[in-house]
Amino acid sequence: MTHSETAPHHALTLTDEVRGALAEGRPVVALESTIISHGMPYPQNVAMATEVEQIIRDGGAVPATIAVLGGRPRVGLTAGDLELLATDPNVAKVSLRDLPYVIARGAHGATTVAATMRLAALAGIRTFVTGGLGGVHRGAQQTFDISADLTELAQTDVAVVSAGVKSILDIGLTLETMETFGIPVIGYGTDEFPAFFSRRSGFAAPMRADSPAELAAIMRTKWDLGIRGGLDIANPIPEADEVPGERIDSIIEQALRDMDAGGIKGKEATPFLLGRIVEITGGESLRANIALVKNNARLGAAIAVAYAAL
Repeated sequence: MTHSETAPHHALTLTDEVRGALAEGRPVVALESTIISHGMPYPQNVAMATEVEQIIRDGGAVPATIAVLGGRPRVGLTAGDLELLATDPNVAKVSLRDLPYVIARGAHGATTVAATMRLAALAGIRTFVTGGLGGVHRGAQQTFDISADLTELAQTDVAVVSAGVKSILDIGLTLETMETFGIPVIGYGTDEFPAFFSRRSGFAAPMRADSPAELAAIMRTKWDLGIRGGLDIANPIPEADEVPGERIDSIIEQALRDMDAGGIKGKEATPFLLGRIVEITGGESLRANIALVKNNARLGAAIAVAYAAL
């Protein structure tokens, strides 16, 4: 299915740039907004968002950052919109379950991977770039804490480029759950599943692809077969930017202990942990996070271009 075969849903507000690209079947790349509001401090968050949009334009695609502003699902944002998301304390973190509530109440919301995927699909966008996927949290055997990102990947036809799953998660259990849900997990140029801040996780990537054209062909084949759901394209952080696994692991353990001590759970867990890791690493993890998002944007643009050409 090409972009132009599905008209965007009537509830969405698209920028002229995004609407024009979709109408003409040109490549568009969706971007989430939780990373701006709840994933990074200001002003690094707005600088990262602006640079990532430029990287996608430089790669021949149109960026479509997605959020809910004043109760309107927005596909494509202005510089002023990005600034609002980056600074306004009243922006809610919106996963799939929260979308109807935040929209109906006319509120602002930054969308997670799950909510962004759903809105991207309603717009007819097939390629989406993020930092790290949500997944199965450590200790999920007791807490049942599993991100809605995984159930959304199981049912919504969008390919998600990420640097693996967030390193605070249980990577093995996340990969097992993705297999259960029938989600293709494809390592880009690697046989090992990446671990967000690090190139290596100790877990094999179930599949491998070495070019954007190969990835686009897998996307096309999956949806042509009528197999519902997304794909996880796991793109390792560049070697020069990674924080070695053995070093980040002990830092994550410390952040998890601090979270338990503070009684922090649910949707607050990920923002707390990422912020705490930035503190402990003296900003090194933030630099790595920005580098991996930019790297994913380069790949995402190339995939969208290859997919639009099919």
